[in-house]
Amino acid sequence: MITTARRMWLAAIALSACGLASADEVPRFVMDPDWPKPLPDNWILGQIGGIAVGPDDHVWVYQRPRTLTDDERGAVVYPPTAKCCSPAPPVLEFDAEGNLVGSWGGTGSGYDWPENEHGISVDADGNVWLAGNGKSDHQVLKFTREGSFLMQIGKAGQTGDSNATDLLGRPALPILDASAGELYVADGYKNRRVIVFDAASGAYKRHWGAYGEKPDDTDAGAYDPGAPVAKQFRTPVHCVRIANDGLLYVCDRVNDRYQVFKKDGTFVTEVLLEPQSRFVGSVWDIGFSEDPEQKYLYVADGTNNEIHILLREDGTRLGSFGRGGRQPGQFHWVHTMAVDSQGNIYTGEVDTGKRIQKFRRVKE
Repeated sequence: MITTARRMWLAAIALSACGLASADEVPRFVMDPDWPKPLPDNWILGQIGGIAVGPDDHVWVYQRPRTLTDDERGAVVYPPTAKCCSPAPPVLEFDAEGNLVGSWGGTGSGYDWPENEHGISVDADGNVWLAGNGKSDHQVLKFTREGSFLMQIGKAGQTGDSNATDLLGRPALPILDASAGELYVADGYKNRRVIVFDAASGAYKRHWGAYGEKPDDTDAGAYDPGAPVAKQFRTPVHCVRIANDGLLYVCDRVNDRYQVFKKDGTFVTEVLLEPQSRFVGSVWDIGFSEDPEQKYLYVADGTNNEIHILLREDGTRLGSFGRGGRQPGQFHWVHTMAVDSQGNIYTGEVDTGKRIQKFRRVKE
């Protein structure tokens, strides 16, 4: 039971943006303590490999049951060591109120389920696209919203380099461009590129690396904030997102930047974000504000454990919310994010975070 005082404290913690603009110019968010509702059947979440919002504002969570420790899944080890808990299925569907309305996933006939779940999107027809970043995960999968298998691009255990046209390399995220019938893949944890397929047939169409150039897999070494900006993506190429105006935003995580492209791979611009961040990079995922022009760009930063708020037109940083920690509204390795039609932000954490949170957009 959450008391009124507790709610007031949660609303008052450091979620409002602070930065370069006055408060009335920056979107504000408060953590929603009532989302999601408790899971059924003694279930518990592992690391959150992906989170997405469908066309009906349902929230889809792609989690990693195999990342649970034995004490976390004590009810299902043999012999059981505790009353709680058991792993939830990999794919979970929540309605806007946080009620669990569907769940499925795992090994099955006709497809290669990933060894490490990573990256989910839901298209306008409600179909679910999945990827994986395990060492043998070189495939993208398509399912109906009920979990019936529809399509696989790539093959587990078979990979090539960043210029292979028929093979993937530990893809991080697939995104459908319904208007063109094309699937964009951030490819990813082995390769260093964006690759595009025909969404109906799976046929290869085009690919590119940083600045729209031919990818080069030469090891660039550790990221050095004092060095010139890298000419190639560093792994992982962690996300690709499509804005309403057709521009593509690509997360070059370890290089502390995102790059923007036209759909044909023409380079438009890049933005460096927290470029002194050395750990595993500052640009983990990207979301857009809910207005038609998508004035604001949100960036999940799992190194500094905050959500950055930027002006999309030029990348100006207006502020942020969150910080490292395990209290409500804080993050430990915030890994993935999604935005619904009301402007609310949903986040998922990996490493030992293993948590999803909702941040409600405050509108006055």
